[in-house]
Amino acid sequence: MGEQLKYLLDESRIPRRWYNIQADLPKALPPVLHPGTMQPVGPADLAPLFPMELIMQEVSTEREIDIPEPVRDIFRLWRPTPMYRARALEKLLDTPARIFYKYEGVSPAGSHKPNTAIPQAFYNKEAGIKRLTTETGAGQWGSSLAFAGALMGIDVTVFQVRVSYDQKPYRRALMESYGARCIASPSMETEFGRAVLAKDPTHRGSLGIAISEAVEIAAQRDDTKYALGSVLNHVLLHQSIVGLEAMEQLQMADAWPDVVVGCTGGGSNFAGISFPFIGAGLRGGAKPRIVAVEPAACPSLTRGRYAYDFGDTGHMTPLTKMHTLGSTFTPPGFHAGGLRYHGMAPLVSHLKELGLIEAVAYNQVECFAAGIQFARCEGILPAPEANHAVKGAIEEALRCKREGRAETILFNLCGHGHFDMQAYTDYAAGKLTDQTYDESELAMALSGLPSVPEPA
Repeated sequence: MGEQLKYLLDESRIPRRWYNIQADLPKALPPVLHPGTMQPVGPADLAPLFPMELIMQEVSTEREIDIPEPVRDIFRLWRPTPMYRARALEKLLDTPARIFYKYEGVSPAGSHKPNTAIPQAFYNKEAGIKRLTTETGAGQWGSSLAFAGALMGIDVTVFQVRVSYDQKPYRRALMESYGARCIASPSMETEFGRAVLAKDPTHRGSLGIAISEAVEIAAQRDDTKYALGSVLNHVLLHQSIVGLEAMEQLQMADAWPDVVVGCTGGGSNFAGISFPFIGAGLRGGAKPRIVAVEPAACPSLTRGRYAYDFGDTGHMTPLTKMHTLGSTFTPPGFHAGGLRYHGMAPLVSHLKELGLIEAVAYNQVECFAAGIQFARCEGILPAPEANHAVKGAIEEALRCKREGRAETILFNLCGHGHFDMQAYTDYAAGKLTDQTYDESELAMALSGLPSVPEPA
């Protein structure tokens, strides 16, 4: 029998509670502000968009929040997810480091996103909601909410960023197979979409624009709510199930991470793998280095400003304090569509300001090269988003090799790339290029940040 490669938990070991990092923060998260009054928002301000149970989770500072049993029953379709020891990658890199990865691509939708799609659909169903609207980039979130809507009997409408709508037709086909309606954004279906297209009929879209369209539709009907796949506190809460399982699996491997790596766009899969470990450190346990890896073409953590900003381009959402490139910033159309968001989750941004996490940015081509390297020795072809985490983990392993340090590295392989094959075809043909944003456009977007008075 060879050395152990995978670490599996029984269905009975699915966590019964989510972990809320807000309970352990050394400094409270800055409040969400109403853009009209500049005062902290209350539950009534969010009620048009979210059911009350999710609003309560959004503002909760309780360390643990129970996972409803009907949600755990659905999770049994794919959870607990496996954790692997990347022994072949270790050998290829000739590193003394031990590399582990949590694999979220085993979910029905192929990524970590159903971890929050299922509970969000559940709480909306409990509140009598019949329809949900949302946005999606690459389509991981859109297909996950479509899957959840099918299980819960809720109609789902997805506004997909135009460049990804065109790049990834099979993601769209998956959403439609689950019964959702998928619309290219900007679209003619909303007032804001029509305004964007009037200025630029060929606009490639952005997550900020797609959010505005989804919010506009949701706000018009009492039987409709909005669902978000990243950024918000309750989404990051739901994703903590990833790190909680990983903790148990690492104990099975008699290991604990020195470094935790995750890719970052809005922050959901990064928070899922890292927050439980950060929390354990804040409560007096081991403190691993936490590394967020983002695309160089949309570098909110490494180039963005920590400031209050809108979560959407049409300025229909409240103001949150986050690392942002400006709500009007439109990133280039690189293939990691799930990482093309102008802002970063307020909780992730807050941790960066507190010095509890690090951030690095890599270009598209080097991340695809890392993904191919990983696939050829470990067998799993990552999604373009997950390639950033693979790249980050490889860089950490090579650092260990240079320094002669036998550290333990954990990263989140948040989804497979089976719906992203055109990107890999382009990479193999040498057609995939590194894309850069316009510095003047970034400067203009940052100059338009809302003016928020400092608290007295």
